[in-house]
Amino acid sequence: PFYVITFCEGAFRANKLFRRLSVCVSVNADLESQFKAFREKAAAAMPGSDWSPIQVTKGLPPERADIVIVGGGVMGWSVAYWLKKKEKVRDGVRVLVVEKDPTYSQASSVLSCGGIRQQFSLKENILLSLASADFLKNINDHLGVVNEDPVDLQFNHSGYLFLASPDVAPIMEENYTIQRDLGAKVILLSPTQLKDRFPWINTDGIALASYGLENEGWFDPWTLLNAFRCKAMSMGVYQCFGEVTGFRCSSQKAETTDGDFVNIKRIKYVDVRMPNSLEYQPVECAVVVNAAGASSGKIADMLGIGHGPKQTMAGIPLPVEPRKRFVYVVHCPDGPGLECPFLIDYSGFYLRREGLGGNYITGMSPEETEEPDVSNLDVDHDFFHDKVWPLLCHRLPPFECLKVSGAWAGYYDYNTFDQNAIVGTHPLVNNMFFVTGFSGHGLQQSPAVGRAVVELILDGGFQTIDLSAFDFKRILYHEPILERNIV
Repeated sequence: PFYVITFCEGAFRANKLFRRLSVCVSVNADLESQFKAFREKAAAAMPGSDWSPIQVTKGLPPERADIVIVGGGVMGWSVAYWLKKKEKVRDGVRVLVVEKDPTYSQASSVLSCGGIRQQFSLKENILLSLASADFLKNINDHLGVVNEDPVDLQFNHSGYLFLASPDVAPIMEENYTIQRDLGAKVILLSPTQLKDRFPWINTDGIALASYGLENEGWFDPWTLLNAFRCKAMSMGVYQCFGEVTGFRCSSQKAETTDGDFVNIKRIKYVDVRMPNSLEYQPVECAVVVNAAGASSGKIADMLGIGHGPKQTMAGIPLPVEPRKRFVYVVHCPDGPGLECPFLIDYSGFYLRREGLGGNYITGMSPEETEEPDVSNLDVDHDFFHDKVWPLLCHRLPPFECLKVSGAWAGYYDYNTFDQNAIVGTHPLVNNMFFVTGFSGHGLQQSPAVGRAVVELILDGGFQTIDLSAFDFKRILYHEPILERNIV
C-alpha cells in the first residue's frame, strides 16, 4: 500500500525526528565530531585531491616512509619512478624524495650539456646508455601523465663524433669493436672520410674518428628531470624541500673473516631540516638512497663512513666530491649548421650546436692541478680564452671569429677513485644504497640506472643490466674500473 503524507504531517514528523537527533548529538557530541572529520577526510580522498594516508604537516615531510631518497635530481627521481613502477599495490611502497634546493639553481642535472652516447669502453656504460636511449625515444610511454601535455625532450639525434690522434687510435678501434658487439650503431671514419662528411673540420693530427649513427645526441635536461618528477608524484611519491642534516642509527658488532670486529649500522631515522629554518623533522624509514650527486660524499660522511682507522673498512670514505665545470655559449655566424655533431676532440675540448642561428656550447675539463674553486659557481672567462679557444679554432677554423654570448658552471659528482658510478650498499651501513659518482654521464644513464637500483632494493639483485662491477667493494679492494676513452 502507498501512503500519502500531507505537508503538515511531513513537517511534524521531520521536526520530531530533528529533535530526537539533536538529543543524540548533544549526548554524543564527540562521536559526531569524529564522524564529521571522517566524512571530510573521505571527501578529500576522492580523485584529484591531495589527501594522503600518511600524516603530513604542510611543508614538512611525512613522519614515516619506507624509502627516503636523498637528492631530488634526475637520478633521485628516476629511482622514485621505478620504485612506484615496480610496486605491486598502490602505495605499497611509501617513497619520499628530499631535495635541498627548491629552485634547482645549482642542480647538476639542469646545468649539464644534456648529451647521450654509447661510445664508452666499459660494457656496463654502453648497455646503460643503450637502454636509456630507448627509454628517452619512447618517453611518453613511460613518463606521460594523463591530462598533461606530452613530454617533449627536444631530442637532437646528432651523434657524437670522437677524434683520435695516432697514439690513441688503437684504443678507439678496440672500443668500436666492443660497442658494435653490444648493439651500438657506430662507424669509424678515416681522415679522408671525415673531411668529406664534415668539411669544416681541420683533420691535421687526426688518425681516426668514431661517429654514432643512432641513439646519440642531446636533449633538454630540465625537461627530463621534471618529467620524472611529475610522473613519480602522480604515482604517489612524496616530495620535500629540505636538507638532510643527520641520521639516527642502530648498530651491532660483527666479526670479519680476519677476526676483526666492526660496527654494522642500520639507519632508523633521517633528520630533515626545513629551508631557512631551524625546524626539522625526523623521518622513520627502512631504506635510504644516497642520490645526492656532488653532495653524496658529505651525506656518507654524516654516517661516519671513512672515519675509522686508515687501511680498514671503516676508514675508507665514499670517494665522491664536487668538481666545477664551465660551459661557454658562443656565436659563430660561419659555423656548421644542422649537420653539426657533438664533437669531442682528443685535445680535450667539446662542441655542439645550441639551437639554430650559429649558437654553440663548448668547454673542456681542466688539468688536475688546475681544478677551480667549488665554493661557488662563478665562471672563469679567462679559461675559455687561454685554454679552450686556441684548441677550438685550430680544429674548427670558422671559430676563429666568434663571440662569447653566455656561460655557466655546474658540478660533477666526481668519483676520484676511477671516475665511474658507485651503485649498491656500503658493507658497514646495510640499508643505504649509493647511486652516485658518475663523473659527468649520470644524466644520460639515469633511466636505466634508476631501474637497476630499484631491482637491487626490491628484488635483491640486478635483473636487466648487471652493475655489480660498480659496487663499493671495488674501492675496498683497490680495484678500479677505468674507461679507456680517447680524451
